[in-house]
Amino acid sequence: MPVEMRLLGRTGVRVSNLCLGAMTYGRRTEPKDAYAMVDRAIDRGVNFVDTANAYGRGLSEQVLGEALVRNGKRDRIVVATKFHGAMSDDDPNMQGLSRRHILEACDASLKRLQTDYIDLYQVHRPRSETPIDETLRALDDLIHAGKVRYIGTSTFASWQFVEALWVSEKYCLNRFICEQMPYNLLDRRVERGLIPMAQTYGVATIPWGPLAGGMLTGKYTRGEDPPPGTRFAEERNQVSARFHQGIFDVIDGLQSIADDRGVPLSQFALAWVMAQPGVTSPIIGPRTMEQLDDNLDAAEYTLTEEDCRAVDAVIPPGRMVSPYYEANFGPHPYRL
Repeated sequence: MPVEMRLLGRTGVRVSNLCLGAMTYGRRTEPKDAYAMVDRAIDRGVNFVDTANAYGRGLSEQVLGEALVRNGKRDRIVVATKFHGAMSDDDPNMQGLSRRHILEACDASLKRLQTDYIDLYQVHRPRSETPIDETLRALDDLIHAGKVRYIGTSTFASWQFVEALWVSEKYCLNRFICEQMPYNLLDRRVERGLIPMAQTYGVATIPWGPLAGGMLTGKYTRGEDPPPGTRFAEERNQVSARFHQGIFDVIDGLQSIADDRGVPLSQFALAWVMAQPGVTSPIIGPRTMEQLDDNLDAAEYTLTEEDCRAVDAVIPPGRMVSPYYEANFGPHPYRL
């Protein structure tokens, strides 16, 4: 089954059921390799790409923008980026969700992306110190100015998202149309509330980390150090949280299911996320062309009811065995 198109929430926009993430561009992925990967993804049916201003403090946006200029296919692509992270070490106002920062950040992202508009502009993280109405008013102004077409969130709790919907309705502002949330076979907590909320209100969901930072690719082995060049070989501070028996018990069970079906674990895990009710388009973050091709091949696997039952026996619905997100970002809004 090739990459398919799905509606982006309640909009009339259709996006591929895989979204190409550009987080590594300009850092772990050289620009020339990134250009080739963007071309390959588009040739195979992907029309949705995601980045953020905080990725390399603009490097990812810059490389992605250059890739789209080179191939001349910007008008065919739904380009998503995000704001929130600190863009300066000495200016405390070059971060967050204030009107001041949002307007400046948007103009800077447009310049780096070499485009006149951002299809989807997303709040990268919630921040309680800034009232959500200030953030929404600034984003609404960007839409009216033609700089942004749709707005969304990333890693919001369901109550935070619903609060934003209420504020948009109260003040007649454009509403968030999607949420990026962490979702994979090591962390299914969003099934408890976030996904049902999204289905209720017609919100698109764009899972990030569908392969749990590479833990679901089969490259890591119980009792052994991370292979050189892999993510966790470079991020040694996370190894103690990532490499424990409970995680590998689940991974071993999932590997057995994938082996029985004759499909790589990475493709099975990604196909599982793609097939879940309420999911629009998981974000893949390949660092190399080989990883990209492997991820795209996941679209060829059709998940069955038997597959789902086998998965549920290994990692039940709503459960979590890996504190991956807390290790990266502190207390997580989905933690119950």
